[in-house]
Amino acid sequence: MNATALRKKYPRFFYRGYTYKHIGRDLHISFDFVIPPDISFAPKVVIKDVPKEHQDIKNLVFHLGLVEMLSYWKATCSPEIVIEAGSLNKEQISWFKDLIIQGMGEYFFENKINFTQHHFSKKIGAGFTKKNFLTITSSPSTKLTLGQFAALPRVSLRERTLVPVGGGKDAAVTLELLKKAGMPIRPFLLNPKPEQLRILALGKVGKPVVVQRTIDPRLLELNRKGYLNGHTPFSAYLAFLSFLCAVIFNQKYIAPSNERSSNEGNVKYLGKMINHQYSKTYEFEKKFRAYAKKYLAKEIEYFSFLRPLYELQIAKIFSRYPKYFSAFLSCNEANKTKSGRKKPTGKWCGKCSKCLFVFLALYPFAGEKKTTAIFKKNLLKDKKLKPLLDELTGKRKFKPFECVGTTKECRIALALQTKSDHPLLHAWNSQHFLPQRFKAILKESVK
Repeated sequence: MNATALRKKYPRFFYRGYTYKHIGRDLHISFDFVIPPDISFAPKVVIKDVPKEHQDIKNLVFHLGLVEMLSYWKATCSPEIVIEAGSLNKEQISWFKDLIIQGMGEYFFENKINFTQHHFSKKIGAGFTKKNFLTITSSPSTKLTLGQFAALPRVSLRERTLVPVGGGKDAAVTLELLKKAGMPIRPFLLNPKPEQLRILALGKVGKPVVVQRTIDPRLLELNRKGYLNGHTPFSAYLAFLSFLCAVIFNQKYIAPSNERSSNEGNVKYLGKMINHQYSKTYEFEKKFRAYAKKYLAKEIEYFSFLRPLYELQIAKIFSRYPKYFSAFLSCNEANKTKSGRKKPTGKWCGKCSKCLFVFLALYPFAGEKKTTAIFKKNLLKDKKLKPLLDELTGKRKFKPFECVGTTKECRIALALQTKSDHPLLHAWNSQHFLPQRFKAILKESVK
């Protein structure tokens, strides 16, 4: 099915509501999304071992639903989203519409959707009226009170840092640097995978906050039937989820490991730069911080700890911790299920652009023997990967839709096979939000 037919058949998407309750030691959250006339979703989130006493989280759960809904709205790309679960003002509606347009650019590109288009409908006695590609309206149900989230509760937080941990090198670097500096850390895991647990076991940084997110099976069923699928701004989801967890577990700081390289886009589409990593960028971080201070919780500081550095600089730091070489895994092919059609392999595939980039970035610092041991072969000698290498270095097509470094970095990484240094390895991006003591910790690591 194409987007035009689906948008016509399913003109409205509803975020009807949410529920949350404590069952044993866990907090269970469920969302209610409906696409009339015949589609409904009820995705679930479970936050493990929640303290008995915690702050009011109604507003934060509502907001988590706003970003969760994008994974379901994308099935039909409905022209109108109706928010009935809570109240949003014009500024908030504009913010989320911007997130959709910016954060789902790859989805629009892959599905050939003209997100810039306007539809015109005839209105008797008034010529033509223009309708936007996407309209978001906030129409709270009668059970809700308008302005119910207007006054943000003051939250009491401890000077601790919540660190989201994926399975890759970046989070391992953040954990090691903060641990070495004596900063109190609380790791945060979403749907823990073996590689995440291996990193935590090696890092020895204490008990993590664990969240289980369950995708509604109906969505996977629709994907198999040909409804629309594609990339959503996952790091934006993590931002809202980690904010909720920071309030529940009394963490003042949230420090994801997003880096400078994510600011570079991939390809222009309909006059707009599409960035696979939009919700990892400085631009998104700046917008999210402003939104969070005004509408979520003023006291929490959200900042990307590795923002001042390029991926290549992070790879150099990571090479100092060889204990993680057999543990980390950031190949996205390793965890793909093809909408439930296959089981994840849990291994580096050695065939994708992400594998090639990680090999390329680590090789100058870890050396050929150790880097090859990770991937079971020297990827730079695999002739089948030459087209991907050309894409990474800007010689062919455009930068792959993966979380990889800039084209400049990739070219420098190749040059570092025969050189020992480059000015980029000492670069520092002044566009960041690191508190002073976090800045000092990171600065020390790149000397």
